[in-house]
Amino acid sequence: MTDFFVHESSYIDEDVEIGKGTKIWHFCHVQRGAVIGSNCSFGQNVNVSFNVRIGSGVKIQNNVSIYEGVELEDNVFCGPSCVFTNDLTPRAQYPKEHSRYKRTVVRNNATIGANATIVCGHELGEYCMIAAGAVVTRDVPPFALMVGVPARQAGWVCKCGQVLDKDLCCRDCMKKYKKEADTITEVK
Repeated sequence: MTDFFVHESSYIDEDVEIGKGTKIWHFCHVQRGAVIGSNCSFGQNVNVSFNVRIGSGVKIQNNVSIYEGVELEDNVFCGPSCVFTNDLTPRAQYPKEHSRYKRTVVRNNATIGANATIVCGHELGEYCMIAAGAVVTRDVPPFALMVGVPARQAGWVCKCGQVLDKDLCCRDCMKKYKKEADTITEVK
């Protein structure tokens, strides 16, 4: 008996680790060498490629592929049909060795909106918010709100996910932040 749920239509390769309380729904595939933390939720048609690492509390919505070279830390949210890449110069005729894939790290509590594209080789900072449809082509600072094609910073977001006002205050949870170098920190 396992302490996680896998829908009967999904396929889990051998040599996969899945944490307690994780739920993997319809038509998913988790490939060899993947490590998935506890209390995750994978929507319909999610593919987790070879050797991918996914933290605990991660929510991956329908139609998302997490390719080799991508790492999701704890409590990351991946919206429906968001896209990750792992090769900047792909060619069908000239496939690359796995060691040449670009690494992409999505830090704790980051959110990626529906249909956003994350070009490989970048780091998304903790608590950042990538708007639906945005195309990320560079590193993203912690707490940054990124919008557009290519994505540009349009402001800052609170830990709770709301956009901060010009004084770096959250009107929902009332947390306050201060600017420090290229990021913000919560005022305690």
